[in-house]
Amino acid sequence: MKNLWLRMQKQLRESNILAKLHLDALKELHPVAYLKKHPSLVAVLGLVIVLAVSTFAFFYHKYAMMIEDKFGGGGIRTNSSVYATPRQIFKGDRLSEAELIARLQRAGYTEDTKNKVGYYHRTPDGVSITTGPHSYFQSHTAVVRIEADRVANILSQTENHSTNHYWLEPELVTNLFDADREKRRPVAYSEIPKPLLQALIAVEDKRFFSHAGLDPIRLAKAAYVDLKEGRKGQGASTITMQLARSFWLDQDKTFRRKIAEAFLTIELERRFTKEQILEFYANEVYLGRRGSFSIHGFGEAARAYFAKDIRKVTVPEAAMLVAIIQRPSYYNPFRYPERVKDRRNLVLQIMHNGGLLDAAQYTQAVNTPLTITSANTESSDAPFFVDLVNDDLQERFQDWDFATNSYRVYSTIDLDLQQAAVDAVQEGMAQIDQQLRRMRGKKKEGQFPQVALVALDPSSGDIRALVGGRSYSNSQLNHVLAKRQPGSAFKPFVYASAINQSAIANARSEPITAASLFLDEPATFTFNNQVYEPANFHDAYHGEVTVRQALAQSLNIPTIKVAEKIGYDKVASLVRASGVRSPVMGTPSLALGSYEVMPIELAESYTVFANNGMHVKRSFVTSIRDRTNHVVYTQQPQGNQALDPRVAFIMTNLMEEVIRSGTAAGARSRGFTAPAAGKTGTSRGDGWFAGYTSNLVAVVWIGYDDNAEFEMEAAHSALPVWTAFMKRAVALRQYANTKPFDSPKGVVRVDIDPESGLLAGPSCPARAEYFIAGTQPKTTCPHDFQTDPQVDDKGLPVAHTNTGERKTNIFKSVLGIFH
Repeated sequence: MKNLWLRMQKQLRESNILAKLHLDALKELHPVAYLKKHPSLVAVLGLVIVLAVSTFAFFYHKYAMMIEDKFGGGGIRTNSSVYATPRQIFKGDRLSEAELIARLQRAGYTEDTKNKVGYYHRTPDGVSITTGPHSYFQSHTAVVRIEADRVANILSQTENHSTNHYWLEPELVTNLFDADREKRRPVAYSEIPKPLLQALIAVEDKRFFSHAGLDPIRLAKAAYVDLKEGRKGQGASTITMQLARSFWLDQDKTFRRKIAEAFLTIELERRFTKEQILEFYANEVYLGRRGSFSIHGFGEAARAYFAKDIRKVTVPEAAMLVAIIQRPSYYNPFRYPERVKDRRNLVLQIMHNGGLLDAAQYTQAVNTPLTITSANTESSDAPFFVDLVNDDLQERFQDWDFATNSYRVYSTIDLDLQQAAVDAVQEGMAQIDQQLRRMRGKKKEGQFPQVALVALDPSSGDIRALVGGRSYSNSQLNHVLAKRQPGSAFKPFVYASAINQSAIANARSEPITAASLFLDEPATFTFNNQVYEPANFHDAYHGEVTVRQALAQSLNIPTIKVAEKIGYDKVASLVRASGVRSPVMGTPSLALGSYEVMPIELAESYTVFANNGMHVKRSFVTSIRDRTNHVVYTQQPQGNQALDPRVAFIMTNLMEEVIRSGTAAGARSRGFTAPAAGKTGTSRGDGWFAGYTSNLVAVVWIGYDDNAEFEMEAAHSALPVWTAFMKRAVALRQYANTKPFDSPKGVVRVDIDPESGLLAGPSCPARAEYFIAGTQPKTTCPHDFQTDPQVDDKGLPVAHTNTGERKTNIFKSVLGIFH
């Protein structure tokens, strides 16, 4: 300090300042002496130093805590991930070795034996598969041998014997979306291919492994160019600086932001290795958008742009991913392929100039066409379903942080069935669009009908497939949650309520059965002093019909008469007990489905028919595990016995008739042959079909978003989509074993006369009908029913109320000939 002070004195003398100051006084300005004479200045300087140190310590601690919060535990904490149900493979299944490995990779398996989920490798005997400590399953090793694209043998090495089947690890569907709808597919540093790392470092930060986070050479060069060109256009950010900015800071080029960026960069470099920083960056970097989602990380980008695992990315593909980093919107490969190709080739040239590619490799890569996948990622991502999973988790686990903790959420979705649902919707909606174009004036200009499909397991309530609209990227409105009038799809609840009264011991009134007769003719109903005048479809009436006929042909008047007879409130009670949470009231219009419900509600409510009268609450999640693979939650089926099992069987049998000869007979003509039951519904043009097999309930809704008239019956809109889906479903092994619906104890089968509903005598036509034991007819049909009954083209009897009236009508017709 003394030398510095002497130099200062010399400079002052040379600048003539000494002419204004007395040399003796200046000598007294020696810093030590001066400070001794001015102790207050010592206090001020000390305070300044303390404040400076404290400020530095405060901000350093602040940014260090930000890093600790984000990277606590030594690794990046990503959003929780959603997994599908595990797949099962059997001996004899058609499966190639490449597809088996692809499935393992989608589940997180690699060839690295240190992989915590699991690993695989090819052997002379087949593909050896070993689960890891973070596997869904217990420790196990098996060898799957495939010959001619079929599973030839499955050997459990753990148990040392062959087996007929093997469970594959649940595949990753996607990560849970955050408020910004960001998608990531986390990858480890070891999984990032070498060409991608080389391209990244060559373009973004070539001295990455030699600097300490801040690159002085790059900073100086950027400052020089900016000064020379008179603008702030040069980027001097290292990879670590970019990482700090992307996690915690905005993009404004302010002094405050730059200081914060420097603090964070220094702390990141102090705490983590270069490899860890590259891994964090690889999972965070923004790489554009696809549909409604922003793509973050190379893992998700590889899948979004190339439909492949990041480990399979080629040199030109790696260069394209790095090319997008600079301006993701400008270099959107879907919208501007030529732009991104030029930028990709520039990246390749930088790699070539840096000695990372030889001349042949460079030439081959530059001449490789830019190939972007056209695959619909919605089928595997199941975005509408994942939205519901997210909502369900937020509602039920409000204290859990799924956004920043790596929970593994094992969902109910079956990716094979989900693909079947997506394909069926695409096929069916294309056909509907074509039909609407042919119907002059029926198609709304510039508007297309929407669709919802939901399928669940009736025994557990697990949602297995879900499509909430035609295109998630165009609209995220989930139509499985849209409330619409279900129309005649509600009629089974009316008849189930009525037949259920027959199951009640000591029922006072005459029981209503599948063979009970009701008059189908124009009628007026009065309720709460209000008049209700419904009509049948096309104003067609059929006289006296049985309950079976009324439901099969979806007749309105008999349905309301049944509801009126048993009490509208009983119907409403059954609807609520079956899981419908939307408000419904016991009124005549309830019988015709005038109260709005959601497709997902209707699907849940139909479990009472498919599951022996037991309503099972819908579910989206089977279990949750934390980042250490400990199970922290397991879903248990929730339900209630809403209907007598005997009634559930009879209703199923009646709805089988709907598919066999009623409004849904088109399912059979379209080639669907599995045992199934269901009901169509048409309301204001909206088309519904709710149907089920012994192991799957599926509901389809089709209509316009604005509730406009659709002008197409359910039999020609929702039913074809449902049929296309179910045909695909029963082709899958897990849904192929559809069993006939067996009658439970307490149900009897008797032959009746279909016209009178009475027991079939020797001279009467006969057909089998099911009854709750004790409610079957006790008398035989009259002898004069041996004449051929008059029926219309649908097999329904022509209008009449009794034998006498029928004879009178015939007599009048004969007299009319003579007149």
